[in-house]
Amino acid sequence: MLDSFFKLREHGTTVRTECLAGLSVFLTMAYIVFVNPDILSAAGMPREAVFAATCLAAALGTAIMGLYANYPIALAPGMGLNAYFAFAVVKGMGFSWQAALGAVFISGCLFIIVSLFKVREWIVDAIPHSLKLAISAGIGLFLAIIGLKNAGLIQGNPVTLVSLGDLHQPGALLAIAGFLLIVALEARRVTGAIIIGILSVTAASILLGFSKFGGVFSAPPSLMPTFGQMDIKGALHAGLLTVVLTFFMVELFDATGTLIGVCHRAGLLDKDGKLPRLNRALLADSTAIAAGAVLGTSSTTAYVESAAGTAAGGRTGLTAVTVAILFLAALFFSPLAGSVPSYATAPALIYVAILMARGLGEIEWGDLTESAPAVVCAVAMPFTYSIANGIAFGFVSYAGIKLFSGRAKEVPPAVWVIAVVFIAKFALL
Repeated sequence: MLDSFFKLREHGTTVRTECLAGLSVFLTMAYIVFVNPDILSAAGMPREAVFAATCLAAALGTAIMGLYANYPIALAPGMGLNAYFAFAVVKGMGFSWQAALGAVFISGCLFIIVSLFKVREWIVDAIPHSLKLAISAGIGLFLAIIGLKNAGLIQGNPVTLVSLGDLHQPGALLAIAGFLLIVALEARRVTGAIIIGILSVTAASILLGFSKFGGVFSAPPSLMPTFGQMDIKGALHAGLLTVVLTFFMVELFDATGTLIGVCHRAGLLDKDGKLPRLNRALLADSTAIAAGAVLGTSSTTAYVESAAGTAAGGRTGLTAVTVAILFLAALFFSPLAGSVPSYATAPALIYVAILMARGLGEIEWGDLTESAPAVVCAVAMPFTYSIANGIAFGFVSYAGIKLFSGRAKEVPPAVWVIAVVFIAKFALL
């Protein structure tokens, strides 16, 4: 039955290989069940309910990807967008987390529409490669500053804006140790390096008496404090329209890039370099975004950690279904998630930031009309503490530099439209 449904023989794989690949993927991305509640609780969301929403959104999105699109791609609430949700939209702009969830839901619905009409592929193809790389790198830098702050390694300063934190604090020292451990384990290609780092710092903190241990197993926490709480009417507020656009743009590049990249490494592209059943895969992650907002978490997206599964031989949706089952099992670990202090998840944020910043190395540095807007886009995100501002500065500077350099013909129509929208936003709102 499994062979017939997932076409295992056709892809040269077995049930055992697919299940082991799914386990590898889960171990590499299980950190999200600890990190996401930690980040979204900063926005005032109930931590235990967010934990349940994170597990369920990951399980649902991944199951849809496996059963409907038959790809070994796992989904979960995305890093970067959860930080934007909590620190920029809620804490920075002052909107309620319910309205922010509404913005995520609307962006998911827009995603479903553009996926159904195949507009999504046209938009992705129209955006310059340098800006795609810059958006990913900028989100990484944004994550880095949040991770450094949560670890106590940096702090606010009225004179210099930011300065070194107190390195005598146990949290800062444990965070440094956790970061070194994660990087060392990743360098040694140890599966689950990030989750090992988080749990090691948590265990050390508990043993040294710096934090309390809440247990390991319990019945799944209630989802009701976040289920169906998105405020769609509030999300239609003029100030949140840019937020919806930002969610949409980042989800667009992140999810599509991950799908193509992971499937390319797995040899799942056709002879023309295109992804079969692409529209099914796009609809799967689009549906996961809207469903995640209903459950009570920030945008759900495809995870690049899925490459760990393809490296282990995973080639079909059975890998994804295995991951989905493991996320459902994770629902029973809520006490352990509640025992993890912020400085234990901070090293994971900093490490993910490093992975995302690698895109800067692929920018065409010899062409200033490409590299300058990319750098502006990337550095504006942490320095303005806003992913939306970084994207805006990137598109506006790209169009402006190309125009004044006499190379306006190189700017795709979609970039002109987006740049004008952002200019109008800054001028009128």
